[in-house]
Amino acid sequence: VPMATHNDRVLVMILAGGEGKRLAPLTSERAKPAVPFGGRYRIIDIVLSNFVNSGLTRIKVLTQYKSASLEEHISRAWHLNPMLGSYIETIPAQMRTGISWYKGSADAVYQCSHVIDDDQPELVCVFGGDHVYKMDVAQMLKFHRRKSAVATIAAIPVPKAEASAFGVIEINEEGRIIAFHEKVANPPTMPGRDDVCLASMGNYVFETQALRDELDWDARRDTRHDFGHDVLPRMVREGRPVFAYDFMTNEIPGEEAEVGAEFVKTSRGYWRDIGTIEAYWEAQMDLIAVQPQFNLYNPRWPIRTANSHDPPAKFVFRDETLARVGTATESLVSHGCIVSGGRIHRSVLAPGCRIHSFSEIQESVLFERVIIGRHAKIRKAIIDKDVEIPAGTVIGYDSEADRRRFTVTANGIVVIPKRAKITD
Repeated sequence: VPMATHNDRVLVMILAGGEGKRLAPLTSERAKPAVPFGGRYRIIDIVLSNFVNSGLTRIKVLTQYKSASLEEHISRAWHLNPMLGSYIETIPAQMRTGISWYKGSADAVYQCSHVIDDDQPELVCVFGGDHVYKMDVAQMLKFHRRKSAVATIAAIPVPKAEASAFGVIEINEEGRIIAFHEKVANPPTMPGRDDVCLASMGNYVFETQALRDELDWDARRDTRHDFGHDVLPRMVREGRPVFAYDFMTNEIPGEEAEVGAEFVKTSRGYWRDIGTIEAYWEAQMDLIAVQPQFNLYNPRWPIRTANSHDPPAKFVFRDETLARVGTATESLVSHGCIVSGGRIHRSVLAPGCRIHSFSEIQESVLFERVIIGRHAKIRKAIIDKDVEIPAGTVIGYDSEADRRRFTVTANGIVVIPKRAKITD
């Protein structure tokens, strides 16, 4: 058995109860962290991979809203070694403190604080379960310990022009937080840099006793019971040592050696809050870039998920005279897919899709087992699981016609819900 490390005394609590209303209809039957991403993954796999790759393997996932598919995915996909004290376990909303759902992020942890008492960790990480980024959390813990902080907030520099959309943290020269500014018109900039502000990522590290004390205090008051609005600003006002960890300093193994110095500048600090259909679609399009900022192909920092027994993807027919060629360019095509004489460009296909002859798919995201009929033309669409698109259907070329049948965003992205029955 390996020697115990600092990280063995760290408990991870992932907040995965989000309703994700702005991602509807993708969230009509599943929690936001359970939404598929990148073909074969779920959004929750990204944050779980970050922790496991960081050597942090004592993880509780707090679920609430339409949690069945999320809990099934975690129980089937994520098996850590209990002999070494590792686990990933889901905790449905307990209602231990009264008959109510979670009232906010702090209340969610408060309602599940029995797991902190049972585990008796030195530190507690409280992270969201629905963002896309890579982070070696061990580096944030090292920073937290070096500063002797009672709490540390992961923060990302954003251009001042965009910062009014975020909760901005004001820090002094050593990184200690001196004030919070929630979506204000003229937020303060970072020391020595008048062009960027520090925005909270909603990821926190706490000293255990400080966290328990603050949660007990907050639970007895009429607040929003939220870490970002209530708990952390109060700790700062009381003069507690709360620090900001600059996410741009985080280094991921294998992300820098293989690519040129120019690319390093863009790959570091990639973080997407995919709270809307547009942001979700854009994050998927990021994956298919020639040099993606969020790189799924780094063997030293794998994004992990369930194994499957699907066969490799297959591309069939090459009849140039009939324009019947099974091709995919600048795309991710998952295992179990058969591209049978159709053309795919800049798209992401989940396992088990069937693309029939003479069809065209562009800038689209297909979930599991989507079938595209012959001569169908699909552009800028997100198609949920088990949908069959009839032969000759055209989607994404006439927004008025699309709006009559489907959800269409302001940017013209068409969303077709799970198991939708489509008539020609």
